[in-house]
Amino acid sequence: MLLDLGLPDVDGLGLIGRIRALGPVPIVVLSSRGDEAAKVAALDSGADDYVTKPFGAEELMARLRAALRHRLQEQGAGRVFTSDDLSVDLVRRLVRRGTEDIKLSPKEYDILEQLAIHAGKVLTHKHLLREVWRDESVDPQYLRVYVRQLRQKIEADPATPRHVLTEPGVGYRLV
Repeated sequence: MLLDLGLPDVDGLGLIGRIRALGPVPIVVLSSRGDEAAKVAALDSGADDYVTKPFGAEELMARLRAALRHRLQEQGAGRVFTSDDLSVDLVRRLVRRGTEDIKLSPKEYDILEQLAIHAGKVLTHKHLLREVWRDESVDPQYLRVYVRQLRQKIEADPATPRHVLTEPGVGYRLV
């Protein structure tokens, strides 16, 4: 999606959040504002890229292709995450520990899905709140509660997790 932030009577940053809530649509923002704060605000709101006016048509097309390529890679790569006895099938939305199917709540699954898509990488609290709740202003305590519940279900010993690791003050990582 190509989104011009200069729309009258519309909060462009809020619109990015609403579009993100609909699904993983690539969003490239167009704006006459080239200051760093505006770019950071749009990218933190969920935009995939930011193009400052005036711009060349070739550059814009290249940025759109890159945004689409990144989304397709994110959606298609590693559709099954496996680590030791844990397996997460992102296509069928199935989670197993050993031979046992694990039933997760929608939020627990959404958290695990984000972690599996980005396996090995630290996901910040802010990222998880934005992607799972579609709102960074949600109290981070909700995330902690759901991660604890998720660990109760997928970890052999939730007190010493092997899969969902905490990066203190930053976020979580799936290994």
